[in-house]
Amino acid sequence: MKIQRPFSLLLTLLWFSTTSMLAQSPIDKDATLATRNLYKNLFSLMNNGKLLFGHQDDLAYGVGWRGHKKDSDIKRTVGDFPAVFGWDLGHIELNEKKQIDSVPFNKLRKYIKRAYRMGGINTISWHVHNPASGGSAWDTSGMAVRSILPGGVNHDKFISWLDKVADFALSLKIGDTAIPVIFRPYHENTGSWFWWGEKLATPEEYTALWKMTVDYLRNRGVHNFLYAYSPDRFASKEHYLRCYPGDDYVDILGHDLYHQNGSNPESGKLFSFILNKDLTTLTELSKERNKIIALTETGVDMVGFPNWWTSVLGATLKNYKLAYVLVWRNARLSHYFAPFPGQATEQDFNALMKDERLYMSKKLKQEKVYHQKP
Repeated sequence: MKIQRPFSLLLTLLWFSTTSMLAQSPIDKDATLATRNLYKNLFSLMNNGKLLFGHQDDLAYGVGWRGHKKDSDIKRTVGDFPAVFGWDLGHIELNEKKQIDSVPFNKLRKYIKRAYRMGGINTISWHVHNPASGGSAWDTSGMAVRSILPGGVNHDKFISWLDKVADFALSLKIGDTAIPVIFRPYHENTGSWFWWGEKLATPEEYTALWKMTVDYLRNRGVHNFLYAYSPDRFASKEHYLRCYPGDDYVDILGHDLYHQNGSNPESGKLFSFILNKDLTTLTELSKERNKIIALTETGVDMVGFPNWWTSVLGATLKNYKLAYVLVWRNARLSHYFAPFPGQATEQDFNALMKDERLYMSKKLKQEKVYHQKP
């Protein structure tokens, strides 16, 4: 056995220490202190086996209500708000007063501030309109990605849209403190239902779009963003990384995966099988690239699957270390992804929340994720 000399051992320890510190720093070297602290604390919570629970549009509306002050379907069900709050900026590019889910932007800003004051974490997606056709994010005509890259016919238009995102990001302040946000653009790119999807842009075009976006926002002075890359289903590690912009452009390795055909009793086994496979891959990537991982969108529509929270989602996630899991929105009685009082899985959801590993708002607030730990 080779005996390592003390000086050589010291160099090795210094290398591992430096690597660890770099791994727990955002890609933006000018990120605000609160943003840097959030990243490091998310990393620490993940590595310690803690899992934050999130819900899309939680404070804005739910099943049977909209815009009630201090309301939330999650809080109505389990007595606490989620730890992670998901939002969307769709329609900001059109200068509309309301975003894609009919939440006024002035109220959206207030909800984000409220979540931050509670010690919660905000994450924002962007269902941005097709800049080539003028249609929605789901309009896949016009080879839009190619048209908005430098030299493209819609480049200047799209840059003006990025300006609106930057303006919104820069407005997220309490006093002089910019509120950190996890920004998750151009998601589910392994599918082809959005204009930035797999069959609608080459890997080179997609990565160029991503880098252009990150670079432009940083140059505009946006330093309160962490950037999450979130493909949908993928066949392999190579498939997940097919359009990966690179470690210098991504803070969080995300994944969107929904439980399909929830009325079929056998569908839970298939969802768990796929999720296990995908999270195994993400765990490997997390170790290889020193990145946070998260299940950035998930759920089953109308949650009618018996014991879905404990026997499907919870039973699968307990085998992995990831920063957070976010279920989609509660839009109406025919389209919801979280329980509410009287909903069939209310008791099962409460059973899941008894898991000490899971963090909701009150537990996360105690962690003070925006502050530097000693």
